[in-house]
Amino acid sequence: MDNRTALLALNEIKQVGWKTILKLVSGLPDLSMLASLEAGDLTRLDIPLPLGEKILSALRDSGGEAWEEKYQEKGIQVVTLYDPSYPALLKQTSQPPWVLYGIGNFRLLERPCLAMVGTRVPTPYGRKVAEDLARAMARAGFCIVSGMARGIDTSAHRGAVSEKGGTIAMLGCGVDVLYPPENRAIYAEIGEKGLLLSEFPPGTSAKPGLFPLRNRIIAGLSWGTIVVEAALRSGSLITADQALEESRDVFAVPGPITSPKSLGAMSLIKQGAKLVTEPEDIWQEYAGRVSGLSWEGDKEPLQAAELTSEEEAIWNLLSHEPQTLDSILEQSQTNFGHLHTILLSLTLKKKIKPLPGAAYVVI
Repeated sequence: MDNRTALLALNEIKQVGWKTILKLVSGLPDLSMLASLEAGDLTRLDIPLPLGEKILSALRDSGGEAWEEKYQEKGIQVVTLYDPSYPALLKQTSQPPWVLYGIGNFRLLERPCLAMVGTRVPTPYGRKVAEDLARAMARAGFCIVSGMARGIDTSAHRGAVSEKGGTIAMLGCGVDVLYPPENRAIYAEIGEKGLLLSEFPPGTSAKPGLFPLRNRIIAGLSWGTIVVEAALRSGSLITADQALEESRDVFAVPGPITSPKSLGAMSLIKQGAKLVTEPEDIWQEYAGRVSGLSWEGDKEPLQAAELTSEEEAIWNLLSHEPQTLDSILEQSQTNFGHLHTILLSLTLKKKIKPLPGAAYVVI
């Protein structure tokens, strides 16, 4: 048993966490020595006797080769900290995962990555910004990393999955576990076109305590972390803090000062995060500094649709926050039939978007 296979086997033992493996890696010249040790020997590494017995028993029962073969049969690939293909930026972090399990295109780990995080309950504005920004940066060659949670994460994956840079979904469960269940379609698409990734062994169910561990990897894989819509106590701010701790860039997208879902991002900007109002703001930070990128801007720039004076008046009443038809009717003092015609025209000109509940937002 060599270092790699021992590491694979250790990572499968439920009671063995990152710090226990660190004790073994730091305290032994080579993990292959475990085959000839007794549990009492491990107490010198500050590993309790019962845990030492469990570790040695598990290593004798099944080596890392057996685990890897089993996963390969399921289409799951494995990379360890000892492999040359392990992501270089992640390896530089204070707590790099010992093992990464993945389904999909592992070559995406060679691309420069950007993380995108935000609220699980975004506004239409947040969803659109996340999707458009992720698409633009992936088109430039960045791989977009997020956590496949509801909301901003999902929008980021959707924007990037079909572009050159692709997307990595870093999961807080096993790569063979679908969570959240409503993301079945994007999970399948990322598995086919992008990369599903996790430090947790296949079969691990999603638990609240695993998501902060997942977030450190999202930040650690990436040159920078982009926050799109986050409340003041959002978990996204923890990811931003983890990025700062690893001396990585933090970007934030501003939003309406009246929106609680933008207060976290605005707070980051006050603290020195880089302000993002267009994709070029991010591109400028890395042009000439990161290889493998190319900037073409939008392939199909939007042409400004001409509006009539009536259309412009109604459009000016709307914002990125949903407004109901009744509210627009009251503000415009226009009769219902004529207002409906104007709203339909603005929709066809892609200036506004209708929402469920007879509401509208600016695109």
